[in-house]
Amino acid sequence: NPRPGEISLAHHGVLFLDELPEFSRQVLEVLREPLETGQITISRAARQADFPARFQLVAAMNPCPCGYLGHPTQACRDTPDQIARYRGRISGPLLDRIDIQINVPALTDDELMRAVPGESTAVIRARVETARTRQMQRQGKPNAALGTQEIDTLCTLDRASESLLKQAITQLNLSARAYHRVLRLARSIADLADSGAIQTTHLAEAIQYRRAPT
Repeated sequence: NPRPGEISLAHHGVLFLDELPEFSRQVLEVLREPLETGQITISRAARQADFPARFQLVAAMNPCPCGYLGHPTQACRDTPDQIARYRGRISGPLLDRIDIQINVPALTDDELMRAVPGESTAVIRARVETARTRQMQRQGKPNAALGTQEIDTLCTLDRASESLLKQAITQLNLSARAYHRVLRLARSIADLADSGAIQTTHLAEAIQYRRAPT
């Protein structure tokens, strides 16, 4: 009998996948349906079952197979072909569904020893709660759940922002899916900044997150 797996067990929670390219391609491609629809369909010979699967995906991977590409003191041992094959394990359609893609370089000794304290969890939580309250009052749902027509209504841009987004579509070859995800993310960034409208800086930050790590 079909039973819920890790995707459904993470419903309304976080699914964290470490060493993302080490998962099989078949497993990773299964993520595409629930990331888009919030549910997953399991088909067996005797029956078919639908399970809820609305989760937040967080994934991590090394920059290359050996893990030292771009390291300040260790030399990378991999060839360009090996690096390309390693990164190629993550398909374009799956990457298209990941809103924020960040490259985190290794810290130098000085940076590690002189790390400045960041914001406290309480301060960040208060800002997130305020942004979520704004979203619920405005549209009755979080920005991540906005449909295409709602995005057109609630994520309007001024002329300068429209020009910036057009350039990004051309330079980054953004798909229609990525286009709408950029607008949703820009709306969330604006909400976190306590801004009623999406400013050019909010849109630029959202676009920057679509750049594949190098």
